[in-house]
Amino acid sequence: MIKNEKEIIQPIEKKPLGPPKSIFREYFESFVITLIMAIFGMTFILQAVTVPTGSMQNTILVGDYLLVNKFIFAPSGNPLPFLPQREIQRGDIIVFKFPGYPESLNKSRAEKEQAGPAFQINFVKRVIGLPGDKIEVRGNEVYINDRLLPEHRIIGDASDDKSALDTIEFEERQPAQNYDVYYSEREIENGGDSDYTFAASGKPFTVAEDSYFVMGDSRNRSLDSRYWGVVNRNLVIGRAMFVYWSCDRGASNGSMLGCLTNPRLARIGKMIK
Repeated sequence: MIKNEKEIIQPIEKKPLGPPKSIFREYFESFVITLIMAIFGMTFILQAVTVPTGSMQNTILVGDYLLVNKFIFAPSGNPLPFLPQREIQRGDIIVFKFPGYPESLNKSRAEKEQAGPAFQINFVKRVIGLPGDKIEVRGNEVYINDRLLPEHRIIGDASDDKSALDTIEFEERQPAQNYDVYYSEREIENGGDSDYTFAASGKPFTVAEDSYFVMGDSRNRSLDSRYWGVVNRNLVIGRAMFVYWSCDRGASNGSMLGCLTNPRLARIGKMIK
């Protein structure tokens, strides 16, 4: 029984080992930890990319800065059951290293320069064909294994600032059509162009194993699998998630400062689908 307050056992205070940390040291350690986590995240989980061309308009605009999920697609198509991973699916918008033109295609130097150097620049396209699929582009329609691919087609012609397309919805959306693709009014009226290197009308193309047939949503302005072939699985970086920044490239004259002072606030945070 405790007789007086002096007999109460006081808690033992733990003395810090070594000299106290300076403010500079605390900030430095926090910076190093943050940097390590950022490097890890940018290497294995996320990556930021910018969109320089209009091949995906209006889904993605020129001047959009995207965050890419590098972790979602399981390596070799074998997702682990305890991780949030899956295989690449039709309709996914993926970011990948441009594979270049196959050696078998006799392309001029100008055509190759227009597309850019192989394995060095990032492309953003929508997955249309999966391994083993038979692809055929008949005018303005895409056929997968002789069945029409359900895409919501919209007339879209380039606007004056070329940052978006002036669109006219000319067909009613059906339940299976979960994304939009854009064709010029001239191509819709003329039935579309079928003079492609791969998957041209009457010349179906079968997608090889571990490869994907990709196309841009702005169909008449996209240099895609119809011209240079398929994307191998090992060139896929990840799936486009959302727009974390967007600016009007025309108003900014291509400069970083101009991009910061001419934001498209309505685009920031937009999910890509």
